[in-house]
Amino acid sequence: MARVVSLINCKVYVKFKPVKTVSAVTAVDGKVHYVGDSEKASRIAKLLGGRVLDLDGSTVMPGFIDAHMHLDGLGVSLNSLDLRGAKSIAEVKERLRDFAARTTTEWIRGRGWDQELFAEGRWISRWDIDEVVPDRPVLLVRVCGHVGVLNSKALELVKEAGLRAEPPYFEVDEKGRPTGVVREAGLDEVLKLIKYSEQDMLKFIEDAVSYVLRHGVTTVGLTGCGPEALSALQLLDSMGRLKARVRAYLNQGMLPCLKTLGIRCGFGDSALKVLGIKVFADGSLGARTALLSEPYTDDPATKGLAVHSEEELTRVIEEASEAGLQVATHAIGDGAIDLVLKAYSSVWRYVKALRHRVEHASVIRTEQIKKLAELGAAVAIQPHFVITDWWVIERVGSERASWVYPFKSIIDSGIVVGISTDAPVEPVNPWETVYAAVTRGAFEGLKLYEHSPNEVLDVADVLHYYTYGSAQLLHSEDEVGTLEPGRYADLIVISEDPLGVSPKELKDIKVLATLVGGELTYSSGEIGIE
Repeated sequence: MARVVSLINCKVYVKFKPVKTVSAVTAVDGKVHYVGDSEKASRIAKLLGGRVLDLDGSTVMPGFIDAHMHLDGLGVSLNSLDLRGAKSIAEVKERLRDFAARTTTEWIRGRGWDQELFAEGRWISRWDIDEVVPDRPVLLVRVCGHVGVLNSKALELVKEAGLRAEPPYFEVDEKGRPTGVVREAGLDEVLKLIKYSEQDMLKFIEDAVSYVLRHGVTTVGLTGCGPEALSALQLLDSMGRLKARVRAYLNQGMLPCLKTLGIRCGFGDSALKVLGIKVFADGSLGARTALLSEPYTDDPATKGLAVHSEEELTRVIEEASEAGLQVATHAIGDGAIDLVLKAYSSVWRYVKALRHRVEHASVIRTEQIKKLAELGAAVAIQPHFVITDWWVIERVGSERASWVYPFKSIIDSGIVVGISTDAPVEPVNPWETVYAAVTRGAFEGLKLYEHSPNEVLDVADVLHYYTYGSAQLLHSEDEVGTLEPGRYADLIVISEDPLGVSPKELKDIKVLATLVGGELTYSSGEIGIE
């Protein structure tokens, strides 16, 4: 018998560009069958022996599609020490002391600190951590995920593994001693030393999926998926326990394996698909490892770091393109985007067809936007960076302010755009992201808003790019992104009409229920959907 459910007496946003609303939606066997008036939707459900849910005026919309996040990293973060918002190194120590007292794992992991918030005005060091935890290895990762700090015990394990704790990836003091700070490729090597069991990884993924569903995210673009995470995802999928849709971009190192197996963009099923690979061109603005074309204003000694040479980056992208794989390239600084443009130009025949992506494009010049549009490349933006990177004008200077997070300029160029959070770098909650895109730090008094108020987006546009736009990035616009008949019934019930509240109120909207394929995957218990 068909699985049928009709949601009636509600305001259903079928799509946001153009805005289309109806009063009811009916799902049959996981897909939208009908959108229209409540009387007809109710009649369809009753004729087919399904359920009728009266939402009493609530608002319904397509589930959010987070085009770029780290589902496995989010799961680890949910099971690690949360250091977000710590205002001092002393506060980090206190949180670490409490966490260490109630955890028994060999390694202690934490994430979320930001030295820009520390009252001490400096970076945390190995010696700070040693004061609290001297006998177990500790890794505390900065909020951006590109820098971490190790204690002395962890540095001992690094040495035993044959890694050299020295520049450029390990910081040393004036005496040549490692400070514990590790960046980029060095951090990647340290992370390989931390092993998790299959059961651990299954728990991390399921915890993360439950968390995103609670926030109304029904499809995830998992960028940077390793073999352990992919194995866990496949196992959960085979057991019917993968409740959100996942579109995966595997780590660059897995490219040879993908080629050998002949896996191309779109391999998988409705729950889990492999689309391509994730490649890094540079680092982060917070760590000053994002590659700029000119030096940092607040540190003229550096322009940042290129992860690959131009030749190597081009070779990898050519190899992936010829294998029929979509490429998602992390490029934050305009210097890195220059490298990506050269590499994408060498494979221009593939760029539009495979929808090769640029991740972040945080500092991007006007002519670079134009070139990306000409190539047919796509861009994944993270509007909440505007709020978190409140210091960004100090990093790049006011003369480059118009290049920083120019969301509207990117969209107006005709580039395919998807919205995301980069979680756990930024909060999963989509309404915080919507708020950031619409207000651009105006209410927080951010300098970036003062320099670029013309880059704010309207609510309908943000919701369009956070649903259908993100679906396009993930080659999934025929499956998800709107509630038009034939697409999966991935939808959320929310507490307010997002087009009917003030900008300040956007971040206070609550998700009351989440349905994926017409099946309830989360309920707050507030509207009688169980």
